[in-house]
Amino acid sequence: MKEKIDHIIEEIEKNLEFLQELGIDSIAKPDYNASGNSSQKQALISLEKEIKDCRECPLAQSRTKAVPGEGDIHTDLMFVGEGPGSEEDKQGRPFVGRAGKLLTRIIKAMTFDRRDVYITNVVKCRPPENRNPRNEEIQTCEKYLLKQIELISPKVIVTLGNVPTKYFLKESRGITALRGQFSSFHEIRIMPTFHPSYLVRNQGDKSLKKMVWQDMQKVMAVLGKK
Repeated sequence: MKEKIDHIIEEIEKNLEFLQELGIDSIAKPDYNASGNSSQKQALISLEKEIKDCRECPLAQSRTKAVPGEGDIHTDLMFVGEGPGSEEDKQGRPFVGRAGKLLTRIIKAMTFDRRDVYITNVVKCRPPENRNPRNEEIQTCEKYLLKQIELISPKVIVTLGNVPTKYFLKESRGITALRGQFSSFHEIRIMPTFHPSYLVRNQGDKSLKKMVWQDMQKVMAVLGKK
């Protein structure tokens, strides 16, 4: 019991430290919205099963588990990364490694919970050695991402890093030049920002976290979060 309490205290301290690095001195309680049952939700469940069974590109041969995505189908906010990492490949869930824990803290700082948003990737299977997905792999997986977007119909998509940003915006410029500026994709607002793994790799540079927080504040303003 003592070890469990110590772990909880440690996690609270980490979250408080992270919020202080962002420059946040208070945080509102998240809204918890029940999704309920619907034909829309059943369609997403069927799509996720189709993704798990997919064998259409070579990534399926080396994966442990496909990672469709998870979250609230009725959300206004969607996060899209590039592809699953090693921990995601083991668990079949998106963003559950070190970068995922950081993303979870960012989402909480936005006064959301992970279950209030939808999180997925451009490709649903892990590229070997965590390399960037190739164009042909993205093209093969594209139908799944587009169907998820159609079913969820978010108001804002946050693209995490270069790969999803270039997919949506068809831009040659990198994430440093594009982050923090809204663009659009089929009338959905796109906000590019740094991938959480980049923040983890450069954890000594606190300015990166502040830049991401500035980007997320713009998203919060669009969604009516203060």
